[in-house]
Amino acid sequence: MKHVPIIRFLRTLFLALAAAAAVSVSAQPNGSAVLPTNFPDPFVLVHGGRYYAYATNANGANVPMAFSNDLRSWNLLAVPNNPNAFHDAMPTLPAWAARGRTWAPEVLRVGNNFILYFTAHHRGRDQQCIGAAVSRDPRGPFVPRGGDPMVCQHRLGGTIDANPFRDSDGQLYLYFKNDGNHPSARTATHLWGQRMAADGLSLVGEPAALVRNDAGWEGHLVEAPFMVRRGERYVMFFSANDYAWQRHQRLSNYATGYAACTTPLGPCTDSAANPILASQRRPLCLSGPGHPAVFEAGGRQYIAFHAWAARRNCSPAGDARFLHIAPLNWNGDVPVIGLAGR
Repeated sequence: MKHVPIIRFLRTLFLALAAAAAVSVSAQPNGSAVLPTNFPDPFVLVHGGRYYAYATNANGANVPMAFSNDLRSWNLLAVPNNPNAFHDAMPTLPAWAARGRTWAPEVLRVGNNFILYFTAHHRGRDQQCIGAAVSRDPRGPFVPRGGDPMVCQHRLGGTIDANPFRDSDGQLYLYFKNDGNHPSARTATHLWGQRMAADGLSLVGEPAALVRNDAGWEGHLVEAPFMVRRGERYVMFFSANDYAWQRHQRLSNYATGYAACTTPLGPCTDSAANPILASQRRPLCLSGPGHPAVFEAGGRQYIAFHAWAARRNCSPAGDARFLHIAPLNWNGDVPVIGLAGR
């Protein structure tokens, strides 16, 4: 009988902690930086009750990773027994790829495999191309598949920014950008979509051009596609313009918009409200918010993106892009990004 109060106390404490954790997940992300270190082109995977984030090469890793248990506290994934060495989800690149330009990784689970889609520099072409790598663990190591890139539009400047998408019928698609702003091409940039085979490791049929840089705010490029299904329609988020924060600029011109699509392969129509996420000084300083990635947690949607490191007066604070997370709400089929102060 003496143990009953202790058991009740522990049970009460457990329920209180669980409730507190649930509150922190739903209330904390508000668009501010959750990882104040260089972590560009972020993608968030939810698996096993944890959140894994992947980024463009940084800190000596081809594919650096961060993790969180609650969306509130994020840490870079380190090498076991060596906290000063950063974990690399894909330590070995394919033979066609050179180190130093491994960009914008995204991960999709297919069966028992996790497939990492990445952009890397083609040794022989001096262009960026897209490859795929496989692991049984979301932390890797991911092992590249195939002796050649999965897709590389050589005549259109190369290919970057892969986004895998599974539709409600199970069909897989891959979205990407032709790197038309590359000096070897100097042509228009499009966002493309193409079906993938059931194993997620090869493309099927022909690609469809869905979005191009034809609006003033987009500048000379569109990139970073991310497809989401809304009922019977589809919404493709994307970023546009020069990603950099030039020293002569008050804020970066990089911004994020969306297009409404009738099917996974179009046609797609840019929103007249674009951009829906752009640089601002107040109430939350954001410079160059872009490369969107949507995920679900606790029954609601969030959008991850990067923005440039900034001082309190909203001026540049070094050459780093931080991970930001904000709630993604919807007004019908219109996305609404919830930022602090709005």
